[in-house]
Amino acid sequence: MIPDFLVTHSGGFHADEIFSSVILTRLFPQARLIRSRAPEWITPGADRVIYDVGGAYDAAAQIFDHHQRGAPLRDDGQPYSSFGLIWRHFGRDYLAAMSFSEEQIESVHASFDTSFVLPVDLVDNGVLGPSSAGQLSGLTLPALLETLKPAFDEADPEAEERSFHAALAIARTFIEAKIAKSAAKFRAEALVQQAIEDAGQARILELPTGMPFRPAIVKAGADHLLFVVHPREKDWCLTGIRRADEGFELRADLPAAWAGLTNRDLEAVCGIDGASFCHNGRFIAAAKTRQAALAMAELAVMEAISNGQ
Repeated sequence: MIPDFLVTHSGGFHADEIFSSVILTRLFPQARLIRSRAPEWITPGADRVIYDVGGAYDAAAQIFDHHQRGAPLRDDGQPYSSFGLIWRHFGRDYLAAMSFSEEQIESVHASFDTSFVLPVDLVDNGVLGPSSAGQLSGLTLPALLETLKPAFDEADPEAEERSFHAALAIARTFIEAKIAKSAAKFRAEALVQQAIEDAGQARILELPTGMPFRPAIVKAGADHLLFVVHPREKDWCLTGIRRADEGFELRADLPAAWAGLTNRDLEAVCGIDGASFCHNGRFIAAAKTRQAALAMAELAVMEAISNGQ
């Protein structure tokens, strides 16, 4: 069924129906978006999808509300908002429309649900308070979208509608960017996997450009790798590999003697022409050429091995 109308409530808006609208308007661009609480609009019909209003959840009837008694819950008991319900039923079609392959869709659907959709659901249902973000509470995406609401004394009757569509455009950029990052990770994984195979048992992984590399390294079980080298726009980068997703501990640090040095000072210490920078934190360095970057990496490997890393 291709709907003629996408119906959500009028009045003040929240992140859940805005994000739901992003998904639905991408899938059904010809449908007219209606914001209303009038019974003739929020009653299910064959020509519409209704969400965040209507007092019922019935996927067969294309109505997706979560405010009623007996509202739907996830398998783990956490509540849905309209966004979670729309993502559950339309998210896979959205990803297919964004050109993900069949084998990628389930992984991205689940990942996006956990990292992006669920937090919106919990905030909308009052399970997760903005204060949990501490000083960043006012800068969370749901909070920022709500700052676009008209002031309480705005007299223009069209102000609410304009504000909603302004928020919708902003929300669309974030969802599309987040999904695009997921697609990029799959492309990077293939490139990193090939580079790992080419490297064999070497401790240094050379990549054709900067890209996310740790997930593919972990997936491949390449525990022997210590450093990654890749070109940038005007130089070459040498970086360490984090031990875990969280935190900054590396499998091996760059040499302590390099910390905070640049150009001639760094060249003098490491003995490599073209060495140009080492961060004081010893997790990233730079060189003017590929040869210099690889030579720095070899020195770093030798020191790491001598230190038992």
